[in-house]
Parts: sequence; structure tokens; C-alpha cells
Amino acid sequence: MPSLGKKPSLASPLGSFNMQLVVLCVLLASFWTGCAGSGDWCYQTQFSCQHECNAPEKWNHANRDCAGRNQSPINIVTRKTLKDERLTPLRFENYQQIFRSSIKNNGHSVQVGVPHISTITGGGLPTTYKAVQFHLHWGDNGGPGSEHTIDGEQYPMELHIVHMKSHYTDLTTALRDKEGVAVLGFFYEKSNSANKKYEPIVNTLQSIIATNGTSSLPSISLAQLIPSEQNMTSYYRYKGSLTTPGCTESVIWTVFENPIPLSTEQLKAFSTIQFHDGKLMTNNFRPVQPLNGRQVFYSGGAVVLVSSTLLMAALVTALGLTQWN
Repeated sequence: MPSLGKKPSLASPLGSFNMQLVVLCVLLASFWTGCAGSGDWCYQTQFSCQHECNAPEKWNHANRDCAGRNQSPINIVTRKTLKDERLTPLRFENYQQIFRSSIKNNGHSVQVGVPHISTITGGGLPTTYKAVQFHLHWGDNGGPGSEHTIDGEQYPMELHIVHMKSHYTDLTTALRDKEGVAVLGFFYEKSNSANKKYEPIVNTLQSIIATNGTSSLPSISLAQLIPSEQNMTSYYRYKGSLTTPGCTESVIWTVFENPIPLSTEQLKAFSTIQFHDGKLMTNNFRPVQPLNGRQVFYSGGAVVLVSSTLLMAALVTALGLTQWN
């Protein structure tokens, strides 16, 4: 039995562990010193000495706006949100409209263009916004992958439906307006059963494995991808930015509380497509950014619905008393 003062040999389990720890530290040191990102922006899972690029912490090297003070995504701390009764349920026009489009692997995500007929108004938005495109951010085989987090909780995936003010004709112009873009964010949660409404998207992923891969998408509607309107009264609102370079701070964010169910298999399907360098496209989310004094607001929609229910109950009670009298 070795004495307490004897150093473990490299052959012992503890000695082997220490050696592994030293090797790991050396590798990490060489990673950060020898591979100081350069070139285009990328996600952390893409970075390597063979593929040097600007990972999220260095996105400001690709675009200086990424170092701004009103960046997205953020961690939403629910106890610090401020309830705003002006944040009534949004009005969705032509979200039920069926359309045909294509789905594309753009090298960073999968994206679907949307005809400019679906609009959102109300809910504290300054004007009408029309849908332009939607895309997603996810983790690794169904692991944590949402961009926004709620009280530190990261969901498996997040949907962004991008809108611009209705009088603009292109997103580039809209982004020059400090309130030119409105993005709706939806979380996903794991479900025991597949969400059949998502089969048209999930089934086309194998056709767009490589970057710039494009495939026709069966007829879909925006409404089939999101919760029903009665389940979208609870949401968070704040002013932020695009979550990819150029990180333009021209976005009104609406992040909905109720998640969308997808099966584990459906979530894993997104991790089978590839970045442009051939690596599996996983963890394509930006880490949360500092609030820097911004206020996050919470909708009063749920309160309005509760109040309406109580009012109806009161009326029924009053009518019942009248009949008995």
C-alpha cells in the first residue's frame, strides 16, 4: 500500500488521469493561441485549425455591429420582466394561406422563403409587418439548441419567422430602419409522438444535406407550423438584433412562451445536414448576449383572457340569481 506522500505513477489510474489532463490543457492552449479565428463567421462547432473562422465570440471581427449593446439572443429572466397590458394577442392575416416554396441549406441553417402575403399587426407593434422567411436553430441530435433561453433553460430548437414593415420591398432596406424588422421566435420541446404538420419539412432535409442544397417543399402554411392563436397570448417582447452577422440592431423580438412539440427523431433529423465544410450542422445557435439595461416585457394577453372568463362567470351567476328571484 503506497504511503500518503508517494506520488502516483503514470501507470496508475490517477497518474493516467493527470497525464490526460495535462495533454488536454496543452491542446486547449494550442487551440486558442495557434488558431486565432480568421475569415468568415461560423459557429463554434465549425471552428478548427483546418477551418479557421470567426466563432461567435469573435463575430465582431466579421462585422463590428456584433459588438453592439442591443444584441440577440438573450436569457429571459421571467421575474425581471415587466408586464405590459398593451401587448395584446397579435393579429395574424393570411397565416392559413397555403403556399409552395423551396427549402435551402444556406450553410448556417435551413431557410424557407415565404410569399409576402402573411402579415402580423397589433400586440404593441408599431405597424403592419409582412413575413419574408423562416429558419431554425438547433442543438446536437435533439440536445439543447435554442438561441433564446428562459431562466437559463435552453430548448432543443427555435423557429424564427422573419417579418419586415409592409411598405418595404427587401430586408436590406428594412434593416436600415430601427424598427424595420419583427421576428417571431418559437421554442420546440420533445414529444413522444411525431408532429405530422412538420413532416413536409423533416422529409425534405435529406435532399439538402450539402450547403446550397435546395429542394421543393410540399404545400404548407405558416399557421400549421406554430401554436393555435389561443395558445399565443403569452409572449415576451424586447428590442434586439439579428442573431447572425451583421447582427443589425433593428429587430423587434416577440418570443412565445408555449413550445411546439416535435419527436426526438424529428429533432435529430436536423443534425444530419452539413455545414459548407462537410461537418454535421449541429449547435448552430449564438450564445445569449448581455441585456445592457434593456427591459424585457411580458404580454398581458393571458390576464385579459382570465378577466373575460371571470366576467362571463359573473354574468352567468347574475342571470341565475335573476331567474330564481
